[in-house]
Amino acid sequence: MNKIAIVGSGFIGRSWSILFARAGHPVQLFDNDAATAGQAIGIIETSLNDLAAHGLVDDPAAVLGRITIGETLAETLDGAVHVQEAVSENLDIKSAIFREMDKLAAPETVLASSSSTLPASTYSDGLPGKHRCLLAHPLNPPHLVPLVEICPAPWTDEASIKRTWALMDSIGQTPITMKKEVPGFIVNRLQVALLNEAFALLEDDCISASDIDKAITEGLGLRWSVVGPFETIDLNASGGLSHYVQIFANQYYEMMKDRGTVKPWSDDVVSIANDAMREAMPLEKIPESQARRDTRLMALAKLRNKAE
Repeated sequence: MNKIAIVGSGFIGRSWSILFARAGHPVQLFDNDAATAGQAIGIIETSLNDLAAHGLVDDPAAVLGRITIGETLAETLDGAVHVQEAVSENLDIKSAIFREMDKLAAPETVLASSSSTLPASTYSDGLPGKHRCLLAHPLNPPHLVPLVEICPAPWTDEASIKRTWALMDSIGQTPITMKKEVPGFIVNRLQVALLNEAFALLEDDCISASDIDKAITEGLGLRWSVVGPFETIDLNASGGLSHYVQIFANQYYEMMKDRGTVKPWSDDVVSIANDAMREAMPLEKIPESQARRDTRLMALAKLRNKAE
């Protein structure tokens, strides 16, 4: 198996490490913050033991043994066929690290960013190796949610895109390829469309914040975990998607006409939503809720594996 380099040992970097090492790749993890890097292996070990308890890792010790900490960026990138950057979501920091990686990595090495909001063109423009730079955006947490958005910069070569797609597919992820850069990428844009309506319904005092969450977790989200929005409507009419559109398109248009131009979320409505979240869960208990989320995702992953 080929070596994979992970740059940044925060949550996303650690999660990527688990993914690649679980698939059999030797992984070297680097972080400019030595203290953060030093804590990474222990946190990864705990995550692997949790995965093993849910039947998602056969030999956690073997997986952990494939992950090492690099003392320098040069050492970490040496011999790597793919570099997955996972540093802070800051353009200056990403631009600086991509300049360094472009100098140090072998010419054929793909340089991929995990950025949630910054397209590859913003930190690869002007680099000698910009043709091998792209975005490979995971969903959080990557080792439990398989989707990866692959988005090239305007100058990314086709070979780098295909190699990244094949690599993500080989480690059990589900890659989707964007044809061009668009602000927010794909999943964030879908998510913000739903969030805009959720905040609008809350502002109109139609329903509580907690019940809006239930509408997704016990309704749309549950269904969408099996079939996507297009397949949903395709299955909901005897004549398929086009038949569904004939029946409902006009009603849907009339339903949403009152929204007009999207407006910023007001401080008042954000406060209502935040108060509802804090009433249900104090801020200090967020780590417990994150752990509960991950436990449920592991149980779902186990069920999906069995069903498939």
